[in-house]
Amino acid sequence: MPQQNLGQARVVDPILSEHSRGYVRPGNVGQLLFPVAPVRAYGGKIIEFGREAFRLYNSHRAPGANTKRIDFGYSGKPYAIVPRALEAVVPRENQNDAQQVPGIDLAAEAIDLVLDSQQLENEVDDANIARNAANYDANHKVALVGTARWTGAAGDPSADINAAKEAIRASIGVRPNTVVLSPSAFAACETNAKIIDRLKYTGRDSVTVELLAKLWNVQTVAVGDAVVATGQNDDFGDVWGDDVIVAYVAPAGGGSSRSQRKPSFGYRYTIVGMPLVEPAYWDNSAKSWVYGVSNDSAPVLSGMTAGYLIQNAGGPAA
Repeated sequence: MPQQNLGQARVVDPILSEHSRGYVRPGNVGQLLFPVAPVRAYGGKIIEFGREAFRLYNSHRAPGANTKRIDFGYSGKPYAIVPRALEAVVPRENQNDAQQVPGIDLAAEAIDLVLDSQQLENEVDDANIARNAANYDANHKVALVGTARWTGAAGDPSADINAAKEAIRASIGVRPNTVVLSPSAFAACETNAKIIDRLKYTGRDSVTVELLAKLWNVQTVAVGDAVVATGQNDDFGDVWGDDVIVAYVAPAGGGSSRSQRKPSFGYRYTIVGMPLVEPAYWDNSAKSWVYGVSNDSAPVLSGMTAGYLIQNAGGPAA
């Protein structure tokens, strides 16, 4: 008898799987830099983009002549998606009738707890790539020091954002559409003298992400509020540190996912159909119904020149 592969062996709960695909953990912003791009292979080459993806091509052709062809993107560094799964547990004490499979509401509540954990893991993976200065060339990063940080007297958030925007535009010919702020960087904007001075022209009395988006002329400004502790006794720390990431990210088409062949700062390569929820099974030792939740994906940097890293923006000025 032929052996089943992973895809053939899985049995899926379609209703709960659909619920899981619409779930977004509050405070997460990584999906703004690494939107979902469906893939079918657990390993391969990242489709990376350079200037050729934004170059002007002459499409004129003489009668009878061959049509010119272009192929955006090229096979770059390898990627590998490691299967990841957790289980959601519904204790029988939470049900009126323990003999029955949990209702949709109870199951969804348990699955949301698992999705929270999985999406926090995703957020940390996203931040580790976006905040790694080694992933950027010298023209697409800056490390602010001393009073030049946004908390300092010489700190100028708008000037730093504009420099980032121009570096990206000069590299790819398209202006960035996304700014991700760490909590400390956003807090610095709220008290920065140069930002506050601009408020008097807006009729607003407080700094918001919407105001900053208008001020910086970008589509999206978001604050990454997620915190994480690696060990059980470790202190919590901000996932996005004190940094800011400015990026051009491929806009969505008809749905929330993108084609990996569109030029973009990054993507989250996600196996088609993920996340998925398996039908419940009864665990007699735990006296609980259990749902397996799989979410096989990995973030990839597909267009470094479409991004810019501002380090230590929210750090202390001293």
